[in-house]
Amino acid sequence: MYLVVGLGNHGSKYLLNRHNIGFIIVDALAQFEKTGPFSNAQKALISKGQIEGERVILAKPQTYMNLSGDSVGEIMSYYKIEAQNLIVIQDDIDQEFGKIKLQKARGHGGHNGIRDIHRVLGSNDYVRLKFGVGRPSNKRMDVADYVLQDFTSEEQNEFRDLLSDASDCVCSFIKNGYDKTANLFNQRK
Repeated sequence: MYLVVGLGNHGSKYLLNRHNIGFIIVDALAQFEKTGPFSNAQKALISKGQIEGERVILAKPQTYMNLSGDSVGEIMSYYKIEAQNLIVIQDDIDQEFGKIKLQKARGHGGHNGIRDIHRVLGSNDYVRLKFGVGRPSNKRMDVADYVLQDFTSEEQNEFRDLLSDASDCVCSFIKNGYDKTANLFNQRK
């Protein structure tokens, strides 16, 4: 069984924030792969289904970003999911908008949601799909304020293809594993 976690903050005011790209991608994946409806469980909204013939849980933690590990830990414990079958989808300010990168066993890079997952799991030995949101054009702007802003309308116009690519990356990880998927998708724009 695989667990695909999209990081974000719950509530309508955060819906299209850059920091919520994990939720946005999980919603797209659920739609593309026709998984079941989302319901509340283990401090998350979860959807169950199959991707590439494997049982999968899609999750959107409802604990706010900085406490994402609480939900992830509960889901993994309840369903007895191994760390190698966990993929966490996050925003990444160090990549240009729309670029995706698959990584595993890395530091948190200052991302509080990832930091909390590391804390709860006691390890960083899982896969992360990092979706580039870029940095603010105004160098004086606080990064925390930037990621809590909505994507621009121009960026949202590009979502269809970008969300399809991110979903394909998750599906490839489930079907082909980390190495093959990273080699394929980390080279793309």
